[in-house]
Amino acid sequence: MQDETYTPDELAKLFKISKHTVYELIKRGELQAFRVGNKMRIDKLEVERFKKIDSSSDIKNELSTSLQIAGSHDFLIEQLIKYVTKQADFLTIQPTYIGSLEGLMMLYRGNCDVAALHLLDPSSGEYNLPFIKMFFVHEPLTVIRLASREQGLMIAKGNPKGIQDCHDLTRKDITFINRQKGSGTRFLLDYTLANENIAPSSIKGYENEEWNHLSTASQVNRGIADAALGIRSAAEQLNLNFIPIKNEQFDLVLRWNKKNEEALQHLLDIIQLTSFEESIRNLEGYNTEEFGKIIFEKK
Repeated sequence: MQDETYTPDELAKLFKISKHTVYELIKRGELQAFRVGNKMRIDKLEVERFKKIDSSSDIKNELSTSLQIAGSHDFLIEQLIKYVTKQADFLTIQPTYIGSLEGLMMLYRGNCDVAALHLLDPSSGEYNLPFIKMFFVHEPLTVIRLASREQGLMIAKGNPKGIQDCHDLTRKDITFINRQKGSGTRFLLDYTLANENIAPSSIKGYENEEWNHLSTASQVNRGIADAALGIRSAAEQLNLNFIPIKNEQFDLVLRWNKKNEEALQHLLDIIQLTSFEESIRNLEGYNTEEFGKIIFEKK
């Protein structure tokens, strides 16, 4: 440490807060800093002044803001929440995993700040935007891409029943486990069945529902079901075989208002400006080439 200045990292350790909180204090003008080359520095006298203002716990409480996110369950959302919890003292995210359509409806009703979705429009074959544009006409929105991901059939290791595609789901010796109505995975299944002229009533277990990818994968892993539709990442985690069906887009929809605009900007900064993308880059079954890309915006 230099005699007369601190770096943001040093100040974070001193106050027992994250460096992101230090940068937020600087951004808000509550902590004066200056640059030396491309490095940020805080003068020792400024640090002493700031020490007298508040304790680190009070700093966290003052800066803390909360966002409600609703919609599809995905491991990327789990990773994002863990990252925010660990790195960003000033932001908390409270998730509600209720499926893509219900998440979008919660956002439409103003009951959450962010919706997580992967909804396939059967008319256009496009993901997410047709639904978003249908429900939101005047509201300020930002739609940001997290990743493309693989959806397919999850089956037992070694494929003991020789399942090849969705037509095999109609066999009498095959038991299926479904996702709940309103989930993006359920949309994809019904779309696929319609395209293949497969009647849902011909599939044993079509009416049996689970609420997330790991739950459905677990049913297959335990031998309760022979097949389920889900993401490759869930299949990999439980050592299941995977038959790809479709690459889909998983997006976040941010609905702006005066109360949440600061918190939503924090979220955007974390997605676009921090190392979070590096932590998910190698997750199996995801393509993050468009991670953080704004695909639609209406202010």
